[in-house]
Amino acid sequence: MTETTSTPPPLSGEELERYARHVMLPEIGGAGQQRLKRARVLLVGAGGIGSPAALYLAAAGVGTLGIADDDTVSLSNLQRQILHGTADLGRSKLASASDAIAAINPHVAVVPHALRLGEHNAPAIVDAYDIVLDGSDNFSTRYAMADLCERLAKPLVTAAVQRFSGSLTTLTPYATGSDGVAHPGYRDLFPEPPPEGLVPSCAEAGILGVVTGILGTLAAAEVVKLATGAGDPLLGRLLLVDVLRMRFEEIRYRRPRAAR
Repeated sequence: MTETTSTPPPLSGEELERYARHVMLPEIGGAGQQRLKRARVLLVGAGGIGSPAALYLAAAGVGTLGIADDDTVSLSNLQRQILHGTADLGRSKLASASDAIAAINPHVAVVPHALRLGEHNAPAIVDAYDIVLDGSDNFSTRYAMADLCERLAKPLVTAAVQRFSGSLTTLTPYATGSDGVAHPGYRDLFPEPPPEGLVPSCAEAGILGVVTGILGTLAAAEVVKLATGAGDPLLGRLLLVDVLRMRFEEIRYRRPRAAR
């Protein structure tokens, strides 16, 4: 959970009605909805994973959504990237995403970052947010974001997909659990990126569109839990989703004994 010291902004009557089904949940309630309203969440990518995540986080009432993407909408995106439509072909994904989010919830502020995040430009951007959701499509960005979020003590929800499957975990390696042991980081799970060309991209291997929807929605749920304090995030747990066989599995991981 991300805590801030500022006073939560009050919810208007219209917002109380909009979020009524959240407010009646004891695990969220009015206080949790206020935390969502003041939360600042950065989405890395407005593609397959970022699209459903952005839509559900906007609908949930996250006050500020930053979106980092340097791409434009192409026809092959539309099979899975539901932030964008046929009329958006050729447009910046940031412009398309901003319009889609505004149509869902005018109370959400969208902050566009028209670039591909990396070690040279990400620190100042990431530092302005409470939670980061990485739905990027390449290993260099995933490792850079994981290393940076660990250094800046920012919770990171990271998701990946391929063909009919996907994976999801939540990382807070700067914090310790109730047993006093530090939570594991991304490199405890995946020490090094795979060799170049070993793992084919979606353009090379294909991807079932709904797989990105499932993983993006699950990632959004993790962000809501982190922001409100509801439930147990996927700390030290890697969720594996196999849509072809409709199977969900969990792998537990931890820091190596020597690193404790």
